[in-house]
Amino acid sequence: MNIGQEVLELLKEEITEMEYKRYIQHLTYDSKKSSSSHAIYYAPNALVITWIKNKYALKLEHLFEVKSGAKVSVEISLKNKVDRRKAKKQAETPKTTNSLLNPSHSFDNFMVGGSNKFAYTAVKSVSENAGKVYNPLFIYGGVGLGKTHLMQAAGNVYQNEGKVVIYTTVEQFLNDFLHHLRNKTMERFQEKYRSCDVLLIDDIQFLSNKEGIQEEFFHTFEALKGAGKQIILTADKHPKKIGGLEKRLQSRFEWGLVADIQPPELETKIAIIEKKCEINKVKLSKDIINYIATVIDSNVREIEGILSKLHAYSQLMHVDIDLDFTKNVLKDQMNEKRATIDMDSIVQTVAKDLNIKPSEIKSKGRSKNIVYARRISIYICRELTQNTMPQLAQYFGMKDHTAISHTIKKINDLIEQDEDFRVKIKELTNKITSMSE
Repeated sequence: MNIGQEVLELLKEEITEMEYKRYIQHLTYDSKKSSSSHAIYYAPNALVITWIKNKYALKLEHLFEVKSGAKVSVEISLKNKVDRRKAKKQAETPKTTNSLLNPSHSFDNFMVGGSNKFAYTAVKSVSENAGKVYNPLFIYGGVGLGKTHLMQAAGNVYQNEGKVVIYTTVEQFLNDFLHHLRNKTMERFQEKYRSCDVLLIDDIQFLSNKEGIQEEFFHTFEALKGAGKQIILTADKHPKKIGGLEKRLQSRFEWGLVADIQPPELETKIAIIEKKCEINKVKLSKDIINYIATVIDSNVREIEGILSKLHAYSQLMHVDIDLDFTKNVLKDQMNEKRATIDMDSIVQTVAKDLNIKPSEIKSKGRSKNIVYARRISIYICRELTQNTMPQLAQYFGMKDHTAISHTIKKINDLIEQDEDFRVKIKELTNKITSMSE
């Protein structure tokens, strides 16, 4: 087995079987033309080339370096000159004409919880009844919560059924529009977007205040809807809250169904981490998974980044991943997060959750519910901010740092003894860190 094939075998261990079979296994390594500093692979078509260059080029170069100890540039080319001419023709058109979907985005590996169940159910239903229910389907929510994953999961279902699927972002749609406008080939642009079976568009909020493209998109929408073709859109907010959007577009976005995705609750976040570990072949203990779930924000992409970081550190430093190692790797990230959280916001969040006034937490009140809320607030302030014990004592009106130390000890004892209390602390911590994004 040559080094090129050995590198592909290494990559196989780090990606899903579906991605490997669909893309990587089609690569052929040219051992004759490759050198110690330059590796050449051949792919069967331009789509495979685009996919691998965008997603795995840097990874392949890293694996070559791991295998050979030298820096190697990786080139992915077409098998023959005919394909090269096709590639050149495709290169003349922006990449936005490419409707390639990520095959790893499926319903099976999307973690469903209370925060996203409605959106998941809606997209799943639409994937089984294209153009017949909820058309258009409009999904909105914050960054990294799974909107694109759900949309592309439906797209993969349609594509496997042989339907013509176009997936794009508003930015890519705009670039494609301007390209054809400059080249006076608008009929080709319109034919492409209005003859597909399914149109999936991400980040629709970026249509805001772009009158020309809104006009074109309106007619594309009308043509597809009139032909019974499915439209799925995503945005960071509800259609009514997207400023600079024509009223006729806003009303059409609400014709079918509008579904939101909220930040995942702690249990869902833990399930997501466990699933990502399984997919990426990263082994973590329950303690580490719980720790990551409580310290990160609700961005699923951040979860993937953390797992990659831990895996890379572990491989490069040849150490096992344990809780202390995890805390050390993520300490910079935690310090950045702590710098954005203040004690007032913590007290306000705890007070709201426990249905008391923030001023009561900082008062001398000794009722059971006030003492309970005060202790939780002190503990979380100690965990999530950079304030010292004397500073905490001054803020909460307590005698000195020993009173703070005593309070924190009591909370730690409760966390050890009471599972429900431990979950409550984790939920509040998660809520506070999510608000600090």
